[in-house]
Amino acid sequence: MGKVAFVFPGQGSQYVGMGKDVYENYESARKIFDKANEVLHMDLKSIMFEGPDEILTKTENTQPAILTLSIALFEVLKEKLDIKFDACAGLSLGEYSALVASGAITFEEAVVLVKKRGKYMQEAVPEGVGTMAAILGLERDILIDVLDEVSKEGIVEAANFNSPGQIVISGEIKAVEKAVQLCKEKGAKKAVILKVSAPFHSSMLIKAGENLKKELDKVEFNHLQVPVVTNVTADYVKKEDIKEFLVKQVSSSVLWEDSIERLIKDGFDTFVEIGPSKTLKGFVNKISKKLNTKVNIYNVENTATLEKFINDIRG
Repeated sequence: MGKVAFVFPGQGSQYVGMGKDVYENYESARKIFDKANEVLHMDLKSIMFEGPDEILTKTENTQPAILTLSIALFEVLKEKLDIKFDACAGLSLGEYSALVASGAITFEEAVVLVKKRGKYMQEAVPEGVGTMAAILGLERDILIDVLDEVSKEGIVEAANFNSPGQIVISGEIKAVEKAVQLCKEKGAKKAVILKVSAPFHSSMLIKAGENLKKELDKVEFNHLQVPVVTNVTADYVKKEDIKEFLVKQVSSSVLWEDSIERLIKDGFDTFVEIGPSKTLKGFVNKISKKLNTKVNIYNVENTATLEKFINDIRG
């Protein structure tokens, strides 16, 4: 095993029941779940384990829930496995998990921050005003041209560059719908409106970033013990820039494909996705294939995948 990167998922990876078996099987994980309940003054773990889905998918619950499971799994890995990781990154919300893993911020501070982040993102745009869409199988350059053309009619922007051929757009409903139609005409294999409550990672969320900044100003970040690649620049973040980029991240494009490309080009050959689902595993796989580079990709989301990963690494 060469250079190892831990990567952490973002919103959309959640599901009811996530983390229940991890909570039941590992004391170090239990401490994280219980700490989340304590600092948030709510029964987050019951929402995660039992739902209902409509409560878990409220952005202000989803974000602390995903962070909590990601860090609970991370703590178990640290305890069970003497594995050195050389960098980390997280998709959108997952960047907070990466910053916790790097030692830049405590879990307690991060979980409080992301609950507020979720609330501000939810409240920034009234329901029924904005939306998002996934565009599959269209070249980035062609998509950018489409967005430029449609932007005369309303706000529509690139929200996530996830992997080759998978880009998410965000903005005002009519403009997004028009862009979807145009993307299909330009040859997209698929272009679909997503079931989301707000136009995340667009300029319509600048106000959410401004509110988040007030909360971030109360937090003192530590020196990074492990490098973190940030969504905003797809480059390694410096301690003094963390707050600025976390504010920008709310209303900027998530450069996930570029971030993973950077790590692969820097010699990273092993990626471990830590958190619910295995979305990032699929993204990393596509990005590495585009670069003609073979990498090892694991996902750790529950007791079974955790134990399998531990056994694989121990050989």
